[in-house]
Amino acid sequence: MITLVLVSILTFFIVQVLPGDPALLMLGTEGTPEVYARLRNEMGLERPLLERYLRWLLSFLQGQWGNSWRYSMPVRGLVARAFPLSLSLAFLAVGVALLVATPAGMFMAAKPRSFAARFMSVTTLVGLGLPQFWVGLLLIQVFAVSLGLLPAGGGSSPVSLLLPTLTLAIPRAAILSRFMRVGMADALKQDYIRTAKAKGVAEGTLFFKHALRNGSLAAFTVAGLQFAQLLAGTIVVEQVFGLPGVGQLLLNGVFQRDLPVVQAVVMVIVFLILLFDLAFDLGLGVLDPRIRYE
Repeated sequence: MITLVLVSILTFFIVQVLPGDPALLMLGTEGTPEVYARLRNEMGLERPLLERYLRWLLSFLQGQWGNSWRYSMPVRGLVARAFPLSLSLAFLAVGVALLVATPAGMFMAAKPRSFAARFMSVTTLVGLGLPQFWVGLLLIQVFAVSLGLLPAGGGSSPVSLLLPTLTLAIPRAAILSRFMRVGMADALKQDYIRTAKAKGVAEGTLFFKHALRNGSLAAFTVAGLQFAQLLAGTIVVEQVFGLPGVGQLLLNGVFQRDLPVVQAVVMVIVFLILLFDLAFDLGLGVLDPRIRYE
């Protein structure tokens, strides 16, 4: 709760000092001084800054997020329309990254000196350094333009989300596979693993039953952080693929000085980040019973 209050204060006052007059942006060059003064009064821009903040915070907590100054429609409707797409992208990207990173990291930990493991290690380094916008444009060129197999984006259907999901998943798979490799390598050095080997436990059982739970803790933690980052970090990908997600909504709100939209989006993002961080922390307690939350 304290975090949300602090974020609301910072967001409100930072947005208020951004250059540009919201009323002037809405009117353009055609508005008269009388219309301009009336519009500022209707938008509440004539009130003291502290009063505006307290009014906005009280209304926000009551679920009254006001109307968008740019779209002239309720902010709650805009947020409700944009967030499902961004949440879907975040879930899919992290899920695909984990599906790729888990076996890759396990293999690199089990066969560190093999050619395949060395090749994977180099590939992950390359994946870490690839700019997301370049990856997205490359995937569009190959799969949408050259091969014509997939749409270049611009929709919310499952097929149109394939390329954006891959764009977001590639660098995260590289990160998670390296954490998975380190975690599994450390787990395989533990005494209980050596004891299981001495007892003749099959290699598959050794990996998936004994080592995987402890070895995946670091990767699971980083996956939670990556998911939280994706909630607000899909702006570039949404721009490349023309997706009407929360990143686009937030960016347009900042450019157009649409203060109700910017403030509401930031607050919802922070709330979801805190919520999912808590969920991942509780998930760590399931993976490792030694972790307890009082």
